[in-house]
Amino acid sequence: MLIRRRILPAAALCGFVLLSGCTLPGDGGQESSGGSAPAARAASPFRNPDGTGPGLAPVTTEDERARARTLIDGLATKGRGPRTGYERDAFGHAWLDKADGVPFARNGCDTRNDLLRRDGRELRFRDGSDCVVVAMTLDDPYTGTTIDWRKQKAAEVQIDHVVPLSYAWQMGASRWSDAKRKRLANDPLNLLPVQGRANSAKGDSGPASWLPPAKGIRCAYAVRFAQVAEKYELPVTAPDRKTMLGQCGG
Repeated sequence: MLIRRRILPAAALCGFVLLSGCTLPGDGGQESSGGSAPAARAASPFRNPDGTGPGLAPVTTEDERARARTLIDGLATKGRGPRTGYERDAFGHAWLDKADGVPFARNGCDTRNDLLRRDGRELRFRDGSDCVVVAMTLDDPYTGTTIDWRKQKAAEVQIDHVVPLSYAWQMGASRWSDAKRKRLANDPLNLLPVQGRANSAKGDSGPASWLPPAKGIRCAYAVRFAQVAEKYELPVTAPDRKTMLGQCGG
């Protein structure tokens, strides 16, 4: 069996190593029934400001929780506008490798596979490729479970937009340039591979309507939502801001 290694730019490594091999025989993904996902490899949102580090680690110290409240409290608020005119393609074809201005752009690998490579462990790639992931193990931050994923059941792991694209559209992205919308849709800061059922349950909800089932990650999720909103100068709804503050002790 040949082992391939991809040499990534230093900015993309972020302390993790990607190993590849040949395609595994097809089998269905299996999800563990265990407890919290291992946190050692996941990155705290405050130590991962550009989203190039893997996963999402809990916010645990009081200093970071206070920092989280300051960040969230500084977000502007407004009501959600109409969804009129929204379509996924308004944010570019999924998953672009040409969204300039975000990490991993134009590296020869589409955004979805970039994120699977970033967060997955025990990666296996399609024969002849160091891009297309066909099998991996994922520590899902939203549910605290470990998922043994195979491409044959691709929907068991989905890429979540932390700030949903429809939400962004209703909060002002409808007036953005095409380039800015493409950046939001492909920015690793706004993207997490997670359990497909959890992502489907979230839909286009803000934090007031949906939070990750794993309670220990909820402040970190609020921080990541706020980081994206701040970066793209997006307001959030008043109930969403209140909920996010509450998850971080506010």
